[in-house]
Amino acid sequence: MSTPLIIKDPLLLLRARKDDRYLAKDVKAPKLVGHAKWSDYIYKIGNKAGMRILEVGSREVTASSTAREKFSEAEYVGFDYYPGHNVDVVGDAHKLSSYFKEDEQFDIIYSSACFEHFAMPWLVSTEIAKLLKVGGYVFVETHFSYSAHERPWNFFQFSDMALKALFSPALGFECIDVGMSNPIVGRFSALADKYLRYRRVTGLYCHSEFLGKKIKDVKDFDWAKVNLDEVVDGTKYPEPE
Repeated sequence: MSTPLIIKDPLLLLRARKDDRYLAKDVKAPKLVGHAKWSDYIYKIGNKAGMRILEVGSREVTASSTAREKFSEAEYVGFDYYPGHNVDVVGDAHKLSSYFKEDEQFDIIYSSACFEHFAMPWLVSTEIAKLLKVGGYVFVETHFSYSAHERPWNFFQFSDMALKALFSPALGFECIDVGMSNPIVGRFSALADKYLRYRRVTGLYCHSEFLGKKIKDVKDFDWAKVNLDEVVDGTKYPEPE
């Protein structure tokens, strides 16, 4: 049973115990950068003199950004597809490095609620690697299970393993923290195919988070030449029973 024991309300505890049935036992929540605390963690490690911070997808869409205030001691740059509040550089994230000087790099590059809107996210991870210093940090939060939004530009949903694949040792990264947070209770609807109707759907989580560190430069990186073992974290596709 994974329900926190700090729940004191009897009704809430009962509901939590029922919802526990929907969790995937092999899915862990991030220890450092879960949905409710990732921003404080990034601000803490990044708000220092001399640090350069790049946020990919910085435009204020659903709420006001506090990034400039929180990074008051560092140099903060906001990048987005459209101009708007909190945007310094406008451009296409698939060509991210082309909007900066050849030798320009950052100590932290982070993105929240954007990767699901990238048509080719593997290109974006490669572009981030180009701009990140060796020893620098990358943080990505995106969706694993969530309502379709901003269509038609709602392309992918990412598990924790998907983010580890995008920022794998093949691209020069090591994983510091990864996981999925905010579980969802789900079932098939009455409109589903007959054999699926009302069936419980388990293992749904709203957010997936990844924190990584760039440990080396990989010159002339090409996804087509990557060995699969370098992106699946030593795991193996489940064998047939």
